[in-house]
Amino acid sequence: MVSCYPEIEEVYFPWVNEPSGRPVLGFGEDDDPETVEEVLRDELTAIRQSGRRLDLLLNSNCYGSLSASMDLDVHLTEIIGKLDSWGCKPEIVTTASPFIATMIKRHFPEIEVRASVNMRLMTVQAMEYLSPWFDSYYIGRDVQRNLDNLKRFSDWAHSHGKKLGLLANSGCLRNCPWQTFHDNLVAHSARASEHLRIPDFNPHLCWTLYRDPKNFVEILKATWIRPEDLHLYEPYVDFVKLATRQHMRPRLVVDAYVSRSWKGNLLELFEPGFMPAFGAQGVALDNTLFPADWALKAGSCRRECTGCGYCEKVMLQITQKWRESAQSAPET
Repeated sequence: MVSCYPEIEEVYFPWVNEPSGRPVLGFGEDDDPETVEEVLRDELTAIRQSGRRLDLLLNSNCYGSLSASMDLDVHLTEIIGKLDSWGCKPEIVTTASPFIATMIKRHFPEIEVRASVNMRLMTVQAMEYLSPWFDSYYIGRDVQRNLDNLKRFSDWAHSHGKKLGLLANSGCLRNCPWQTFHDNLVAHSARASEHLRIPDFNPHLCWTLYRDPKNFVEILKATWIRPEDLHLYEPYVDFVKLATRQHMRPRLVVDAYVSRSWKGNLLELFEPGFMPAFGAQGVALDNTLFPADWALKAGSCRRECTGCGYCEKVMLQITQKWRESAQSAPET
């Protein structure tokens, strides 16, 4: 897939059996860690040979008792040493840990250290605090849609020799109060699976909310940016990240954002996409029916919803086809 898209400049990847913001790579009943590592080596080698930069993702928010330890420092050195032995030493390390950032800067000053989106950087002041340890940043998703915000972040970053990026296709709730809880649970998913789950508790706030169709409009108040609107944001950022590690059709996502066009259900581009939740109610978001003023409205919206009613009107407009189809369907 990478070879088909010259627009892809970087590829991010987790390490085998390493805590991450997604389920652990190499953990599963049928996964052999050595085999997974061999596959990772072969794929990274091919990506490196194609001229792309490699970005090692260490974006867990929690390393438990190891969080600021010499053991973790040694572990990081071993990972990068092994990657180097493959000829795949990363140009970038993206992390949510100030300790990992400090250790990478200390041992590998040639590697760019990038602040993960999981650090939730909502102010320029926060970036300034991190400047001794980080070379580049992902702006917090909850504030990235607002173009004035993005310009302020961009102006500060570029005037201080830093780089700025954004995550374009996150389906997560805006201002999600469960994010830290959920990120930590996912990072420790391997151990968590050893314990019996409470059957009536869903650790995903988003999936819980979307059980009720009246909450569907919250998807429009989220943080994603449509492929057609990316040109408004690109002048302010140095890179745009696409979440695809858990996506069933990653090529579809990349193709939509590279071509700046998507004529299907917008939910198909997000990670998570919520298609089962919306589809169970016969609802899809027709990307071709968005109003002409959507991009500027979304680009001027403040972080906290004021209840203006605009998203509710848009939701009715972009789901009209599916609502009419459901109403006209014969009874069975």
